[in-house]
This record gives sequence, structure tokens and C-alpha cells, in this order.
Amino acid sequence: MGIKLMRILFLISVVTIGYQMSFGWAISQRIQITGALIGLGAAIVVLGIEHCLKKVPAKGIIAGGLGLLLGLLMANLITQSIVTFPFDQRISLFLRVGIALSLGYLGMIVAWRKRDEFKVFKVFFPQLDIVKGEKKLKLLDTSAIIDGRIVDVAESGFLEGTLIIPRFVLAELQHIADSSDPLRRARGRRGLDILARMQKSSKVGVIIEDLDYPNIPKVDDKLIEMGKELNAKIITNDYNLNKVAKLENVECLNINELASALKPVILPNEIIKVRIVKEGKEHTQGVGYLEDGTMVVVDDGKHFMGEEVGVEVTSVLQTSAGRMIFGKIVEAPSYQRNRRRR
Repeated sequence: MGIKLMRILFLISVVTIGYQMSFGWAISQRIQITGALIGLGAAIVVLGIEHCLKKVPAKGIIAGGLGLLLGLLMANLITQSIVTFPFDQRISLFLRVGIALSLGYLGMIVAWRKRDEFKVFKVFFPQLDIVKGEKKLKLLDTSAIIDGRIVDVAESGFLEGTLIIPRFVLAELQHIADSSDPLRRARGRRGLDILARMQKSSKVGVIIEDLDYPNIPKVDDKLIEMGKELNAKIITNDYNLNKVAKLENVECLNINELASALKPVILPNEIIKVRIVKEGKEHTQGVGYLEDGTMVVVDDGKHFMGEEVGVEVTSVLQTSAGRMIFGKIVEAPSYQRNRRRR
């Protein structure tokens, strides 16, 4: 609301200035209206430039501004000290303006392209590595916060950049924590505890972002819009959000996909240790789980319930829900074998 008010005041001020400046030269009211229209056009151009700069990184804006300033200073030195113009006043003015525009433009473009090479930014503006437009920005959704694994990934150093927590995601998390459903309430409180841990960690950069989109009702849609505006990636566990974000050309990082990619490779004929914890669908099957949660279906494993056995892998099945391993028992406690024979 404050930004919109400033834009309106700026627009009114520029139009008023254009009208007042033409008032002294006004032979007719038409000239005054022309001055106001010129002011309106100038204001629209400035507001258009301001809209384009939304997606420009702050480092680039500062570098471009400094480059423009240096270019104009050099142009002023050339036109005032070095070059004399043996032309009439009008041609001389055009040449001066041309040199100023050319050198100013070149200074701005060179500074923009070489902005990452300026070490002065890291000394005087270290926070500029955490700004709009940088590919390092990551937006966290509610599911990723509640899951909690993102903290371990960030603290391990494998996740580069800054984690952004939108204010509307924080509000949704608080709403879940205040739910009357005990399970939802526990999930919400876990998410708040994870956030507190992230803020205390020295290895994780976290920013609470106040940017909001009141006209967009759904949190997922707001995240996608913010991802576009900040040029940021979305970290989520939500399969549907992942799909919709990709359709909107917003990059998503799915924690479940990361966990699946990091699971150890298990090949047929390999021997693994697994504890049988329940019966399988077939009559004699037993089911166990590896440390990463992978289900292992063991032929004839029902007779070894509650015991850790050696299983030879016969096949590995990869599905959209995860990975399943099928195998047969090759090592088991002798007393269990004796019990089965009886």
C-alpha cells in the first residue's frame, strides 16, 4: 500500500511540475496541457523503468549506476578539457550530449557485465549476495519446513544460498499449529521448532520475507508468483506444487527426490541385513525396511518375524512411490531354523 501511494504522489508531482513549467511560456491553455502531458509521459517512463528493475539484482543496479556515473564524468572531462568544438552552439551541444550518452551507456554496460568481478561489493556490501535475482535464493514451503530434513541438508553445506520463509507460509504454519486436530497441531508445532532451529544455526541463512500477494488466495500460487518475481527456486515435498511450478517455469527442488537419489545402490545377488517386522501379502512372505525406509519383501520371511536375517537380493523395483527390494533368506539364526523345522 505504501509503494502504491508513493507512485501516485510521484505521478501527480511530475504532472504538476510539467504544467507549472509550461505556465510561464503559455500563450494558450493548449501549451499548458501539453506540458502536463509531457510530465505524464515522463512519469510513465520512470514507473516503467522501476517495474523492469524489480527483477534486477541489487548488485547489478549499484554496478550499473556507478558505471553510468563514471561514464558521465569521463564525458564531462573530454568535452570540457580535451575537445574544443569549432562549431556553432547548436552542433556543439549535440556533440556534447552524444558523447555523454555514449560514454554513460558504455560505462553502465561494462560495469553491469563485470559486476561479479568487483571485490569491493563483498567488502562494503556483503549482504548483496542475498538479493533478488540471484540464483541462490530458495523459497521454503510448509511441507518442507515440517519435514525438517532441509535443515540437515543446509547445515551439511550441500545447499548453497539463502532460505526465504515467506510471511504467508509462516502464517499457514501457525494456523496448522493452532488446529483442533491433534495430528495437525503436532505437525505445525514441529514446523515452528524447525524454524527456530534454522534461525539459531550459524550455517543456515534464513530471511523472513514480507512480500505478499493479497489477490492470490492459495499459498502454493503465491509461492510460484514469488518464485517468478525473485527468480528463486522452491523447496517442497508437495508433488502437485512441484508439477505446477515446472509448468510455470519456476524451478523446484523436491526433498523426496533428493532422498531417493541419495539412497545406496543395491544390485541383484547382493547380500543385505534386514529385520523382518511384519507379514507380506503372500502366505510366506515377510517384510522389513532398510535404514532409509526402503521396503524389503523377503520370500519365506514370515517364519523369521522379529529377527535380523541375511537376504540375497533377487530384484529391485523402482516405482513412483519409491523403491522396493525383493529377496530370499540366505542367513538366519540357527534356533529359528530349528523352530521352523519343528
